[in-house]
Amino acid sequence: MGQRRDVKVILADHAGFCFGVERAIDQIEDYLKTQPNVYAMGQVVHNNAVNERLESMGLHFEEDETKVPDDAQVVLRTHGVPKRVYEYYEERGIPYLDVACPFVKRIHKIVEKLDPETDVLLLAGTVGHAEVTGTLGFATCPAYVVHDAEELKETYIAHETEWEGKKVNLIAQTTYSLEEWEKCVTTINLLCTNTAIFGTICKATEERQHEAEVLSKQVNRMIVVGGRHSSNTVKLYDVCRKNCDTLLIQDASELDPAFLEGADTIGVTAGASTPSATIKEVLESMSEEVKTMTEENEDFEAMLEESLSNMSTDGRVEGTVVGITATEIQVDIGRKQTGYIKYDEYSYDPTVDPATDVKVGDTINCVIMKTNDAEGTIMLSKKRFDSANAWSELETAAEEGTIIEGTVTDINKGGVIATTDKGSRVFIPGSLATASRGEPLEDLRNTRVRFKIIELAKPRKRAVGSIRDVLKEERKAAREKFWETAEEGQTFTGVVKSLTSYGAFVDIGGIDGMIHISELSWKRIKHPSEVLNVGDTVEVYIKSLENDRISLGYKKDEDNPWVVLSKTYEVGDVVDATIVGMTAFGAFANIIPGIDGLIHISQIANKRIEKPDDVLKKGQEVKCQITDIDYDKKRVSLSIRALLDEDEDLTDILETEEEEAPVEEAAEEVEEVVEEAPAEEAAEEEAPAEEAPAEEAAE
Repeated sequence: MGQRRDVKVILADHAGFCFGVERAIDQIEDYLKTQPNVYAMGQVVHNNAVNERLESMGLHFEEDETKVPDDAQVVLRTHGVPKRVYEYYEERGIPYLDVACPFVKRIHKIVEKLDPETDVLLLAGTVGHAEVTGTLGFATCPAYVVHDAEELKETYIAHETEWEGKKVNLIAQTTYSLEEWEKCVTTINLLCTNTAIFGTICKATEERQHEAEVLSKQVNRMIVVGGRHSSNTVKLYDVCRKNCDTLLIQDASELDPAFLEGADTIGVTAGASTPSATIKEVLESMSEEVKTMTEENEDFEAMLEESLSNMSTDGRVEGTVVGITATEIQVDIGRKQTGYIKYDEYSYDPTVDPATDVKVGDTINCVIMKTNDAEGTIMLSKKRFDSANAWSELETAAEEGTIIEGTVTDINKGGVIATTDKGSRVFIPGSLATASRGEPLEDLRNTRVRFKIIELAKPRKRAVGSIRDVLKEERKAAREKFWETAEEGQTFTGVVKSLTSYGAFVDIGGIDGMIHISELSWKRIKHPSEVLNVGDTVEVYIKSLENDRISLGYKKDEDNPWVVLSKTYEVGDVVDATIVGMTAFGAFANIIPGIDGLIHISQIANKRIEKPDDVLKKGQEVKCQITDIDYDKKRVSLSIRALLDEDEDLTDILETEEEEAPVEEAAEEVEEVVEEAPAEEAAEEEAPAEEAPAEEAAE
């Protein structure tokens, strides 16, 4: 090749195994050491060298799950498998080790939730790829695989009428091309308004493709190392070859020396399924071909090792959550070592549950606590990263009067202690911990609070805060905003704050309004507690606004007994009613809750009676006919007589109770009715006697 002293080789930072693949291989190797007769569902990863090494350790490969023997253990590949495969092995009682990539499992969860009646799935990926096949196995709605934006457009147009009224969900294979994905998103947004777009391309894939694109623009040649059946490797090759001459090789044996001729800068990257050993072999083979190197790059292997271990304890790093277990969070920090955050190193806030506070795909900042090169692991701490600038956060908040958040972690005689998300402890006096004096501090324990820093003792690093200052500002702001837009008829969801004998006070978002007792129910109640309790969530509307007072309405028109009556009965209908009261001119009978009708004395029997209680008793059920409904005056007239034949005895139609109420109880009930009936109602009740037709009066 001749003397080449100016040749420079640049190895991509993210070349080789991604976190998920490395983790999976480690798990499988450990599994093989302890479990006999282990089978894998097809290739574990798309790399022949890796699969061959695992096979040499005792792993059997079998695509057809029905051919796996009953006494086997099964490894489910990193690309994921259809849901039916999980169910099949569970039915047969065959144990399995699931090493599916966390990003792939996230897609499965999304797809599984799609509604077969209202959703459509468009999966941007490669038909027949193991990951795509596995994902489709979780779909119950119509699902289509599209290779690119053009095929997406064709598929949508072909099914546009069929999909009318349905939501189109666009999801990407984790190793899909970023460039093509952007085209797909643009296309579906132009075609359809009812869409849901899920950015499911693996973050490691995004980083590799972006890094490969940048690197390929800086060099004369690019070498991509990885399996030809690996989707992410092929995508790297497609990205690079647009910018420079690019060679895709599976291992060092495929390296063509002629490809290196004439290049002064050579870039090297590798797919996520490519082990470090393969990358090293390629670099060593290149070093043999490139005889003379600059001093900076004289040792390719040393250069590779440096890229794998270029980290130090106490360094700050940013990573991506790729897995969550019962005890730790797994983080990809873009290096070869596996990153872990134990739960007790996640947050100073004791109420935070790390398992639910983060999800796979989230970006997280950490501090390196310990690096174990022998095991290839890095212990990380999020809470130590958070606390690094905790005091400066308090100083800034005090100077600028900004609001910070924390969790009340302790309560003492003088007040409460709030711990910020970065680990600072702030004392809040009892007089400044609640909106008003006298409220119990214990209710604040383990709750999130917002407060201002009102005092800092720098030498002792002691901070004092006030929750009340924030509550006052918030209520003032809420009140101003409310009165800017408030108008009668507006509806709110509020919380009952207190009850009085005359009504209920409701917080409708930082401002209180009152529901008068008369507005709580269509029937008469003696106290608001018959309808509401403190803490209840209620739907209310503004009834009136006067002099900074807000009157709220609660009872709904559709619950008005007269509205219910109008939809249920009409004049001429026969109803079962219950006698609830007696007067000299007739009996009152309850038709539906909230409405009583009058059976005039002339309409009780087909013969003259002296008084209603000669034949009727309170609590008795009777059949009667509705003879008149006056919605304006809120009156209903009833008749038993209308249902009797001329010579029929009254007892033939009345449904009497076998046991009569004790005299004492009846007396008490009558007395209660008399006490509760307002004078004006009594006057109205007497009116029908005066209005009775002449012929009825004669009888």
